[in-house]
Amino acid sequence: MRISAKTDYAVRAALELAAAPEGVWIKTETVAERQSIPLPFLLNILAELRTAGLVQSRRGAEGGYRLALPSTEIKIADVIRVIDGPLANIAGERPEDVVYSGAATALRDIWVALRAKMRVVLEGATLADVSNGTLPAEVTALLADDDVWRARI
Repeated sequence: MRISAKTDYAVRAALELAAAPEGVWIKTETVAERQSIPLPFLLNILAELRTAGLVQSRRGAEGGYRLALPSTEIKIADVIRVIDGPLANIAGERPEDVVYSGAATALRDIWVALRAKMRVVLEGATLADVSNGTLPAEVTALLADDDVWRARI
């Protein structure tokens, strides 16, 4: 799985908003500084999240951005889908829609299973979970295996 810089920035920005006290408007400059996100890029990302209904904005000296829903209701997957679309796609198609033949026939099942595992993690964790550092049991169980921390080439 590849996470684009834009998606990484979007999730980090959403987490900054989630960490703020409920109802407080956060300045874009504050988010940009805390997460080292270029401000023009952040403004574009926040506009996409606003259009999708995940954040709200308000102009003026007391304005800024805040989550449109409680952080307990926004999943990491929700933010990713706004920025990059479906969690898994194969050459622009959903995994269940690809058709292979011969020795690759069962490959579709691998892609669908991979998406299912991504859903466990990305739909199982909310912005509140991550911003509070209280990850769901399914995620912490995966992290308990030392092998997951080793990169493979």
